[in-house]
Amino acid sequence: MDRAVMAAAEAEREPLLETLRELVSIESGSRDAEGLRRIAGVIAERLRGLGGEVELVNHDDPYVMVDTPEEIGPTVVGRFRGSGQGRILLLAHMDTVYLRGQLAEQPFRVVDDRAYGLGIADDKSGVALILHVLALLRAIDFDDYELITVLINGDEEVSSAGSRYLITELGAQHDAVFSCEGGGASDRLALTTAGIGAVLLEVTGRASHAGGAPEQGRNALYELAHQMLQMRDLTDEEAGIKLNLTLASAGSARNVIPASARATADFRVLRVAAYDEVEQQVRERVGNQLILDTTVKVSFERRRPPLEVNDASRALAAHAQSVYRELGRRLRVTEHAAGGGTDAAFAALETDAPVIEGFGPVGYGAHSDAREYIELDSLEPRLYLLARMVMDVGRGRTGASLDGTAPQTPGGR
Repeated sequence: MDRAVMAAAEAEREPLLETLRELVSIESGSRDAEGLRRIAGVIAERLRGLGGEVELVNHDDPYVMVDTPEEIGPTVVGRFRGSGQGRILLLAHMDTVYLRGQLAEQPFRVVDDRAYGLGIADDKSGVALILHVLALLRAIDFDDYELITVLINGDEEVSSAGSRYLITELGAQHDAVFSCEGGGASDRLALTTAGIGAVLLEVTGRASHAGGAPEQGRNALYELAHQMLQMRDLTDEEAGIKLNLTLASAGSARNVIPASARATADFRVLRVAAYDEVEQQVRERVGNQLILDTTVKVSFERRRPPLEVNDASRALAAHAQSVYRELGRRLRVTEHAAGGGTDAAFAALETDAPVIEGFGPVGYGAHSDAREYIELDSLEPRLYLLARMVMDVGRGRTGASLDGTAPQTPGGR
């Protein structure tokens, strides 16, 4: 164990809790533009106070999806320049799924060995962790890295509609990416996450009186039902594809043959190439129509790519396990994607560098208001882990090259 790092981690525990109190007390739902600007300002000021070069990036040309907010929150980018070699990107997000007004009933609170609050596990504890790892490194006068870049976005919960391009660009510019989403209900890191997509079906038919002249209509609901049934077998577990119809609507009145109908399917993939496979199969299926003189329009959303594991990520995660063992703790590394997506996947799109998810504190209950919490006894270990990973990448002391092929030499890239 590096006792200086551990002592600094212990010293940051109470300040981190105060930072959490401040962040959780700012309502910052993905559609709350005012709240996002406020919390972005707080984070930016903290990063500047730690010596970072900070910019607020606005997103005027987002990837538009059905739920993309009219105004997307800014992304905070902070850069810390050192005297060494390694380049590390740290990710977290400041937006939550909660609506303005819920804070009054669910304020930040500490009960026994847990801290509760809206967005505390997903992902305000990740934001606080990054801020206090930077404070820790400053306290021990560590700058043996070339660059630490911090990216904290305000649109993660709406599939990073604006920030996705910036995350991918920065991911390709760094030697390692550590994403600080919560570690889950146990001590773990993740090397894979699922990609998320949507299929949008729109059927146009012809309205007519359902009792007096149904034959003059073209029932869009019947055609939609046909299309939905044609898609029911597209899930392919062996190929890592899950597709499920989740939303549907049709018609305007009980006694009118519906002239329009629409449905949405959620699909998950484990390989980027599987997006093309799903889209091709759906397009082939919709060509088979049931009702003549109806039109079927299909469109797709690539909401979030999968994070695919590589040897470099495996090697660096193994080093993380060895660091955690210094504390007498076991760190699981998972390669099984549970179904959720992550910004880490955007960071990995154009690089072979290691990208690892789950450095945030241990916690549970994301998206569940009163049940969302983090475990307080995970704070010092997670501060120690992330600080050491930054330090070891910076000094080239991870035991393997960052492309997963050969041992690093101290100070090398």
